[in-house]
Amino acid sequence: MKKVIVLLLVVLSLGITVTSAQDAPMQSIGAGEGQVDIVAWPGYIERGDTDPAYDWVTSFEEETGCKVNVKTAATSDEMVALMNEGTFDLVTASGDASLRLIYGGRVQQINPDLIPSWSTVDERLQNAPWHTVDTDGDGELEHYGVPYQWGPNVLMYNTEVFPEPPTSWSVVFEEQTLPDGQSNKGRVQAYDGPIHIADAAQYLMYHQPELGITDPYALDRDQFNAALDLLRQQRELVARYWHDAFVQIDDFTNEGIVASGSWPFQVNLLKANGQPVSSVVPEEGATGWADTTMMHINAPHPNCAYLWLEHSLNPKLQGDLAAWFGSVPAVPAACEGNELLGDEGCQTNGFDDFEKIRFWKTPTANCGDDRGEVCVPYYEWVTSYIAVIGGR
Repeated sequence: MKKVIVLLLVVLSLGITVTSAQDAPMQSIGAGEGQVDIVAWPGYIERGDTDPAYDWVTSFEEETGCKVNVKTAATSDEMVALMNEGTFDLVTASGDASLRLIYGGRVQQINPDLIPSWSTVDERLQNAPWHTVDTDGDGELEHYGVPYQWGPNVLMYNTEVFPEPPTSWSVVFEEQTLPDGQSNKGRVQAYDGPIHIADAAQYLMYHQPELGITDPYALDRDQFNAALDLLRQQRELVARYWHDAFVQIDDFTNEGIVASGSWPFQVNLLKANGQPVSSVVPEEGATGWADTTMMHINAPHPNCAYLWLEHSLNPKLQGDLAAWFGSVPAVPAACEGNELLGDEGCQTNGFDDFEKIRFWKTPTANCGDDRGEVCVPYYEWVTSYIAVIGGR
């Protein structure tokens, strides 16, 4: 009972309305319903339209008869909003969305026994706290998703402006003269999502240790206000807050943007298009994402959804996706023998850096340490970040 009460307090601290979830996961898979509807990050579900070499949808549709429909979402908040509509089956949720979906009753338990390839998932991910929760207080963790991919948020930069990789995130946080002799003002971008506050907090962890920040997602009021002050300073430099990956690609190509936090996906596409860009994880470290495919509590097509969950762990899909997105597979076997990823692809994408990344998670009032309930919950991150972007 104590654990259930704690979970309810966490839900309240997130500002989520509690709804009932199903009592148990599915126990068997029936005939496919003919389609599966997925909310996904851009580049996560490819059928060869962008590049014929990257297609992990067509074979699934042919083998199962389940047509794959994809709705891309640019932010975790957008994903949560779409899943609240109740018309989708699956979502590739990052850690700053997954717990909101679980505690809000928007997703259902997953039965790993119905997913034959579950045992091939990286052991570091199988019981990760962003998708496994003891929701009923019985002492056993329940699974609410299937790991998909993971990776860092990188600093993308123009190699003609930076002949050497920048060593600090300061190039996007503090006004300065760049190596080409021009100011960075109006030439950098920042992510258009409240979780970017954690990037500011991570920067302050390194440069202002006196603030005592140990977790960029667990900020007390003073730490939170310091991060907001840094973001207000950044506001004077930012040409655009990006959330659409393809708009950011265009901005680096045509609009004179030379540095920004980004995903490996944009870096790879820009390089493939011959643009002078590269990426780095600077000295302060990086936040990152570990994405999980989660199933709606009232999924309209549950059988096709489970068939996709199994398909998502196929080593070729995992390797091809890692090569396409610049991410790390959730299935380590995908790191070997994949033509597109190459023998060193997983190491290049950061397979050995798992412990160095501070993965996105949903901030709560409970700091998770001896400070207790003094940290700023996510709903305040949302309102405060909107204010920052609006110049307040």
